[in-house]
Amino acid sequence: MADDETPEAVAEETAAPEAAAPAEPAEPKEILHPKVARKLSRSTHDGSKPAASRTAQERHEERVALRKQNAIARKRRREQEKAKAVPSGNPGTPKPEHGEGRKLVRTGTVVSAKPDQTITVRIDVARRHRKYKKIVRSSSKIHVHDATNDANEGDVVRVIESRPLSATKRWNLVEIVERAR
Repeated sequence: MADDETPEAVAEETAAPEAAAPAEPAEPKEILHPKVARKLSRSTHDGSKPAASRTAQERHEERVALRKQNAIARKRRREQEKAKAVPSGNPGTPKPEHGEGRKLVRTGTVVSAKPDQTITVRIDVARRHRKYKKIVRSSSKIHVHDATNDANEGDVVRVIESRPLSATKRWNLVEIVERAR
């Protein structure tokens, strides 16, 4: 103890840290399950007082207003997508609609050429499975119009989509890519 310090000053200094500390220990914070904590943080009210009860008419009006808001946002987004999709060089020409555009062209093997002006073509497809990444092979048979009866069994042919030509024919023969041996 220094000469200029009195016992009362020393007592005040030692009491000061005790006075700064709270008299009672702080209550431990309640530990919540993470899902409950997330739900509480996302909720719109704190739970201290119940939400005001609304009539069915009021709830309906709120839903209608929300739908109008969403419709406006959808319309704005679609307009932006249309503006982005139109080529910058010629904004006046619209994109072709779903039914228009290029016709499908497929390559396949002739499995039957017995009917007149008709061949049956097997189209083999090998694609990677989206989830399992394994190569999945599948095939489909189509009837193709062959006006000149030129294709024979085993030929590799290229076919193109067309209007319905009969009950089962919706394809036309474009060319014979490879003749059977």
